[in-house]
Amino acid sequence: MKSPVHDEDDQGEVFLDESDIIHEVTIDDEDLPDIDDDEAGSDPENSEQPDDSEHIFTGHSGELYTVACSPTDATLVATGGGDDRGFLWRINQGDWASEIQGHKDSVSSLAFSTDGQLLASGGFDGLVQVWDTSSGDCKCALEGPGGGIEWVSWHPRGHVLLAGSEDSAVWMWNADRGAYLNMFSGHGSSVTCGDFTPDGKTICTGSDDATLRIWNPKSGENIHVIRGHPYHTEGLTCLTISADSTLALTGSKDGSVHMVNITTGKVVSSLVSHTDSIECVGFSPRVISEDSDGVISDFNEQYSMDADNGLGLLALVASGVSRAPLGLQQEAWIRNLLSGICNIRHPRCSFDHEDGVTCLTWLGTSRYLVTGCVDGKVRVWDSLSSDCVRTFSGHTDAIQALSVSANQDFLVSVSLDGTARVFEIAEFR
Repeated sequence: MKSPVHDEDDQGEVFLDESDIIHEVTIDDEDLPDIDDDEAGSDPENSEQPDDSEHIFTGHSGELYTVACSPTDATLVATGGGDDRGFLWRINQGDWASEIQGHKDSVSSLAFSTDGQLLASGGFDGLVQVWDTSSGDCKCALEGPGGGIEWVSWHPRGHVLLAGSEDSAVWMWNADRGAYLNMFSGHGSSVTCGDFTPDGKTICTGSDDATLRIWNPKSGENIHVIRGHPYHTEGLTCLTISADSTLALTGSKDGSVHMVNITTGKVVSSLVSHTDSIECVGFSPRVISEDSDGVISDFNEQYSMDADNGLGLLALVASGVSRAPLGLQQEAWIRNLLSGICNIRHPRCSFDHEDGVTCLTWLGTSRYLVTGCVDGKVRVWDSLSSDCVRTFSGHTDAIQALSVSANQDFLVSVSLDGTARVFEIAEFR
C-alpha cells in the first residue's frame, strides 16, 4: 500500500515554534534511572570466566556432539557436531590435520579402530564413512542404513565396523573392502546403543523399544532378547560391557540401571535409585577388595574369590542422570558389584552435582572418575573417598562427550558451546 502524498513534503525544512507546543512536562534529575558505573559500557554475558584448558579447538561453527581420542597417537583427536562437519586435529597444535566432509546432517558419532589406522564417522543423515587417519583421506562410504546413525563401534581385533541406526537395525561392514557383511534386524525402534564384547565374540545392542538384544556376529542369530519385568520399562539410552565380556550394564529413560548376564540373558542386578533418565554408565577396569568388616582397599591385580577369609572383590560401576528440572540435585552413583555373585550392593558413595550429568569416563585403571555436566564443568572424583579432587572450567554450555588421550595425559571434552577443550590429567594416572 502506498503512503498518501502530502504537499508539505515539498516544502523543504519545517521548523517548530512556540505555538506548536501542546504541553510542557518538567522532569527532575532524581526521576531518571541510575547507571551503575561498573555496568556502564560492559556486557555481563561477556564477563571473563576462568579457563583451565591447555588447548582449545574452535574449528567448528556449531554445537559439538562427539569426540574420540586415537588409541595409538597421544595427540590425535576427532570431533564432530551440528555443523555437519568433523575434524581430525592435534592437541597443542593450532592447525587441524584434516576435515571430515561429506555428511549432510550432524556428525553424531566417531570411533577409532583399535589399531588407530581408521576412523569411522556416522551422521544423522544415515551416512557412515571410514577415514585413513595417516592421510586424512576418505577410504570408503558404507551403504545400507535407512535412518540416522546413533553410534559406531569397531571390532576389538579387526577392521569390522558396527553401527546402530534410527531405522531399527544394526549394520556391519568390512571396512578394508568397504563391503556389507550383515544386518541385525529385530528391534522395534531406534537402536540407541551397542557394542562388541571385548572378546569380539558377541554383540550387545539396546533400543528405544526398551529391549536389549544379544547377537552372534558370525551367524546373525539373535541369541537373547531381554525385555519386560524385571528389565527396563522405557527406551535404553546407554550401554557398557565388562572387561571379561560376561556382563552388560544398561541405563534407560525410566531412571533404572540393570545388569545382564550376557551368556544366559538373565537380569542379575538392578538399580532403581535414580528418578530421571540415565544418561551414562561405566564399568571401571580397576578392581578393589572388601574384607568381612566392610573395609575397602585397592586391589588392581588378577583375582579370585576367597570365601574362607571373607574377601570379596568388587568392580566399580557408575551411572549418571541429566534429564531433570534445573535446581534438583543430580548424582553420579558409584556402586559395588560383588564379583561371582553379580549382585549390586548398596551405594558406597555418591557424587553430588547441582546440574545434570551428561557423560562420564573412568581414567584408565586409576581410581578416578570424570563427569561432564550441564553446567559446563568437568569434574574429577576419587571413587574411594567420593571427593571432588578437581573441577575444570572453560566451557560455557553443557558438556556432550569426553575422551582420554592414549597416554592418559589429557582429557578432551566437547560442548554445546561449539568448542573442544583439552585439560591436563597426568596427575590422576
